[in-house]
Amino acid sequence: MTMRMTFNEAKEKNFKILEQYVPIVDRVHGDKHPEFHEVRKLFESINDKAKKAGSGKPDLDEEFSRLREVTNNYTVPADVCESYEAVYNMLAEVDRAYHG
Repeated sequence: MTMRMTFNEAKEKNFKILEQYVPIVDRVHGDKHPEFHEVRKLFESINDKAKKAGSGKPDLDEEFSRLREVTNNYTVPADVCESYEAVYNMLAEVDRAYHG
């Protein structure tokens, strides 16, 4: 049986990379994939709430629900780079940990 990652573990593992990747992916792919503009806004909201909560668990149900909707459950478009794919994979991992 595998141990599920906690939200704080997923945050520690992924947020520094997401903070770097999300703005770049938005700039590179935002024209062809305008939905990524909303992904960026949602991640920024999640990141802000997580920082304010410290080691507590912030209320992110609305943000993750909207992320799943906007990204079609983190489905990676066929015409994007590995960084775009990495962002969706990391966000999905954080989402699973949050709801785990």
